[in-house]
Amino acid sequence: MAESDIRSAEAVMIAEARKAFFVVFGLLALVWAVQLANWSDGNALAVRFAIRPQELDSLGTVFTAPLLHYGWAHLEGNSGPLFVFAFLAAYRGVARFLVLTVLLAVTSGLAVWVFQSPQIATVGASGLVFGYFAYVVLRGIFDRHLIDSLIGLVMAASFAYLVFGALPSAPGGVSWLDHLGGLAGGCLGAWLLRDRRPGGAAVPTAPTAPSERSALLKELDDLGL
Repeated sequence: MAESDIRSAEAVMIAEARKAFFVVFGLLALVWAVQLANWSDGNALAVRFAIRPQELDSLGTVFTAPLLHYGWAHLEGNSGPLFVFAFLAAYRGVARFLVLTVLLAVTSGLAVWVFQSPQIATVGASGLVFGYFAYVVLRGIFDRHLIDSLIGLVMAASFAYLVFGALPSAPGGVSWLDHLGGLAGGCLGAWLLRDRRPGGAAVPTAPTAPSERSALLKELDDLGL
């Protein structure tokens, strides 16, 4: 690949990473703004827009519940991992990240809506956190992308303990079904949204040299073409 092509690819990647930073920062700001409104209303929003299992009129809350939290401590616990994993999931493509986010909201929310006890209402962004984590760990493998594979390896080694939060033995008050649905969605997203180009990147073809182009035109002219 020519040096100019490499520089162009690097510029595109930097621009996409910058866009990803602002998108993820905006997502986090939105979650905090929603919590401020929720807190000022005595947690009424969290109660109203939580996922209530097996209630049909609650099905749409799979898209609102990730934005809500039961208190500031709950939000603070999710904010750091949410920003880190979301940025790593988004830095090579914001459009793909947005599709992934919708997928994770659906898989984590449905896991709660279908299997959770009807007496328990659930909110929180932890399903997204677990989904982004699984996506980051697996994306490089499915894309055959070296840098992403190394990032996934580091994340898997550093945060492997998160998987225990998706098991039935998770501490009381923790929605392990939300976590498990997020993990499943992240794995599914890494597969569905994988880069289908050979080697994970397009390989530019070398331009035809001027002398070769002239010889080819002469041959075509001799053949009457």
